[in-house]
Amino acid sequence: MIKRILTLVLGLSALMAHAEVVNIDNAELARLSASGVPVVDVRTEGEWKESGVLAGSKLITFFDEAGRSNPPQWLEKLKSVTKPEQPVIVVCRSGRRSLAVAQYLSDQAGYKTVYNVSKGMNSWLGEGRPVVPPASAK
Repeated sequence: MIKRILTLVLGLSALMAHAEVVNIDNAELARLSASGVPVVDVRTEGEWKESGVLAGSKLITFFDEAGRSNPPQWLEKLKSVTKPEQPVIVVCRSGRRSLAVAQYLSDQAGYKTVYNVSKGMNSWLGEGRPVVPPASAK
C-alpha cells in the first residue's frame, strides 16, 4: 500500500514539474503579447521579410531553410529574451514548427509555460492583423 502511494505521489510530482504547452489563437496571442509575454518568431529570415512580423516579436530562427537546427545554440539566444520560469509565446508560419519548438522547450529545456500559436502567421495575416517589417520588430 505504501509503495502504491509513493508511486502515485512521485507520478503526480513528475506531472506537476512538467511544463505546459498551450495552443492559442490570434485573440489570445494579442492579449498575452499586450500583457508583456514575449513572442518569439522561429521562422527563417526569408519568411520574416516575405510576410512581415508581429510588432515587438523576437526573431530567433529555429530551423534553417534546409530544416536543420541547433537547439542548444538557439536556447542560448532565447535565454536572453526569457527564462524558463517565465511564459513565452512561439510562432511560425503554420503552427507546426512552433509546436515542435514549444514541445522542446517544455520537455527538454525546462520552460514552465509555453504558448504555441496553433495556426501561425498564416492565420494572423488571414485575419488582416497588423505586421511590421522585420527590422522594426525589435
